[in-house]
Amino acid sequence: MQVDYLIVGQGICGSFLSWELEKAGQSFLVLDESRPFTASKVASGIINPVTGRRIVKTWMIDELLPFARKAYQEFGSTLGIECVREMPVVDCFASAQMRLAFTERFEKDSQYLSLPKDENDFREWLNYDLGYGIIQPALLVDIRSILEKQRAALSAGNRLLEERLDYQQIQTENNNVRYKDVVAQKIIFCDGVAGYDNPFFPLLPFGLNKGEALLVEIPALPSNQIIKKGYNLVPWKDDIFWLGSTYLWEYDNDQPTEGFRRFAENWLGSTIRLPFRILEHWASVRPATLERKPFVGMHPLNNNIGILNGMGTKGCSLAPFFARQLVEYLLAGSPILAEADVGRFRKTLSR
Repeated sequence: MQVDYLIVGQGICGSFLSWELEKAGQSFLVLDESRPFTASKVASGIINPVTGRRIVKTWMIDELLPFARKAYQEFGSTLGIECVREMPVVDCFASAQMRLAFTERFEKDSQYLSLPKDENDFREWLNYDLGYGIIQPALLVDIRSILEKQRAALSAGNRLLEERLDYQQIQTENNNVRYKDVVAQKIIFCDGVAGYDNPFFPLLPFGLNKGEALLVEIPALPSNQIIKKGYNLVPWKDDIFWLGSTYLWEYDNDQPTEGFRRFAENWLGSTIRLPFRILEHWASVRPATLERKPFVGMHPLNNNIGILNGMGTKGCSLAPFFARQLVEYLLAGSPILAEADVGRFRKTLSR
């Protein structure tokens, strides 16, 4: 089999890259081992324009937010689904310091921030003592539906190879890349946490971290906002909400832990003034980076081998944008943003 591109991984990066290449009329094959709990599959799907205790704007959000909204609308239309919607974040202040940080930031820059007319709006459903602020517009993306629908489309088009990658089978020859009986002009790794052990991109500063989340049924809770109070409570479907997540830099494995379930259940009991039922408990490891910037582009020593990875907690906003940038680089030589270009690690990758 001969194709223009071999894509390794079908998470949010691999899905957008395959879609962009298809729009550009390029042939490709996606190689992906089916796994139930990957970072993309268990992510909340939130694109939040502000972040952290200091309530600062997320990196590049003024450009990323409108780009992501349009990209998800177009991708969803291709797949026959509606996969993105605007949804405000109700930021319940967990401490006096958090309230002060929000109000001070609001006074200096009210973009994406507002204060409610009545801080008692949610007391019928929630316990909160220090009021709340509103973050909007935020976006909520149905990642799982995107991944499922794109996988089905790839399979139907004979463009999906479901197996575990064997690095020993990859050979570069005559400006091509061969993997078993597949010959491609280039191979692009969108392999998430597996990228940490990728022999073609060794020593990149990955900063893998583990997250856990619950799916919780809360029938009477309104589902037209994201609730934030330490954890995020995110509308999932029907009366089901996603609750999470943790950010553990040290962990023994990628499995759910009783400790998180206990803390999350206590949070629910103290925050939600309604009956609830825990349905599922998920865990996964995120392909974050120490710089909090992604890895995008072709290997500085081998232009047949590329990477689109390291999106971390911002995968929903970063993946559409940098998948487009990578394809524009591949087809037209357009530059990749310097802060994301993997070429910045030329010395590291030359060792």
